[in-house]
Amino acid sequence: MTQTIELNWQAIADETIRLLQDLIRLDTSNPPGNELIAAQHIARLLLANGLDPVVIPTAPNRGNVVARLKGDGSAAPLLLYFHTDVVPVERQQWTVDPFGALLRDGYVYGRGALDMKGIGAMQLAVFLTLARQAAAGQSPLRRDIILAATADEENDTDQGIGVLVRQHPDLIRAEYGLSEFGGYSMFVGAKRFYPIQTAEKGNVWMRLTTRGRPGHGSVPHDDNAVIHLARAVDRLSRHKLRMHMTSTARSYIAGLADGIGGPQGAGLRALLSPNIQDLALDHAIRDPGLASELRAITHNTVTPTGLRAGIKTNVIPSTAEATLDCRTLPGCSADDLLAELRAALGFDTDKVSFIVDSAMPAVEFNFDTPLFRLMCETLQAHDPNGIPVPFMLTGATDAKLVAQLGTICYGFSPMKFAPGERFSELVHGHDERVAVQSLAWGVRVLYEVVSRFCGG
Repeated sequence: MTQTIELNWQAIADETIRLLQDLIRLDTSNPPGNELIAAQHIARLLLANGLDPVVIPTAPNRGNVVARLKGDGSAAPLLLYFHTDVVPVERQQWTVDPFGALLRDGYVYGRGALDMKGIGAMQLAVFLTLARQAAAGQSPLRRDIILAATADEENDTDQGIGVLVRQHPDLIRAEYGLSEFGGYSMFVGAKRFYPIQTAEKGNVWMRLTTRGRPGHGSVPHDDNAVIHLARAVDRLSRHKLRMHMTSTARSYIAGLADGIGGPQGAGLRALLSPNIQDLALDHAIRDPGLASELRAITHNTVTPTGLRAGIKTNVIPSTAEATLDCRTLPGCSADDLLAELRAALGFDTDKVSFIVDSAMPAVEFNFDTPLFRLMCETLQAHDPNGIPVPFMLTGATDAKLVAQLGTICYGFSPMKFAPGERFSELVHGHDERVAVQSLAWGVRVLYEVVSRFCGG
């Protein structure tokens, strides 16, 4: 007979903080990356706890680590994955050492505290807790639990999880995967919601090139590539692309509407009515930030991010170019987007061309699943006033790559923020930090989801 040992949640929270501080102190800014030091650090930690991690170098100073906690095989594996690289810092803008992992006033400061070493520390703490229970003959698992700490999510020069997907798929193949950007609290008005990421937009990076007649700058004419470009960029910025309502967006908006209620809830509900949804988005959503977010998750978007033209002040160039960051919704291909953009321009297409440099399709995952329901139930058990909702990320994560193995990926990194704390404003920002209480709350929620889903 196995002995049941009550978990010491304060000790687990303290361990989570130590794990995070140790990770922050490893400068894995990308570029250049240097994530191998993190992979080796995590491998030593796992080895010390009786596990058998595999370190997979991908380039000098770059690499990943994968470990597996075995279940009885009666259910398919669950993957916990996080990236160890972080974005660079402007040190002069920080009030603390960005790699010092200072603990001050109830917060851990440092680059990666939220994106995403804090999440990685929670995953590590859960993984180690379950490993220790298994070693003690407690809490038998039906599912294998796989932990993958990977490189190169922030810069994506293909040194991270893409290598594992292509070259080592059996190490990380799973039915479900849990990672970043979801499960943390956000406030809309006085209501607290927990968006769980079930979809993310695709990215299409392209160049818009215009052509004209070259000449001397002292003799203006209308066939000027720079003027053509200015007009094209202006039209794209003012044109409203067609609304597309995906399953995730519809459920997210409905969840917000039901949770908020009243006139604002009615305004949100109007977005789901095909005949008035554009009008509702323009006039019925009072919060400008929420309106911008809702527009982004219901439309393909195009954002000019760079302009290039000319070789000399007195020379009218024959070509001009704009770089465009475009994001596509699930179900919309790069070709679909190009058709929308060409229609939006509405002038001489002989003078304009689009060149796609890279494209990654959007992903959307089924959220009518046992794991999604368990995440919702667990969040509500720990915050009865919180409202879980499916959510679409407008940016990108490694989920797009993991999904290539048939894995259902959810963004689930539970944290409970205080009113006024905004996850989005701290990620990649100066003095990035995470509250100790958020991590303590989140590691318990994550443990309960993983242990219940993977246990007997």
